[in-house]
Amino acid sequence: MNGRQLARVALLRLPRLKVLFTTGFSRNAVIHNSGLDQDVIFISKPFTIEQLAAKVRGVFDFVAS
Repeated sequence: MNGRQLARVALLRLPRLKVLFTTGFSRNAVIHNSGLDQDVIFISKPFTIEQLAAKVRGVFDFVAS
């Protein structure tokens, strides 16, 4: 099972779950090759712990609003 498949299964059980995808490939490569939706939450490698924290915080802030 890859990450996209895992996310699909998790979302079936928890529809409000937010999934953050990460990869070493560019966003365009991921969307094109794996068919992810345009509104996917995504952070590309390499990233710092601060960048990851900011991305996760942004997801929580968006959900809370």
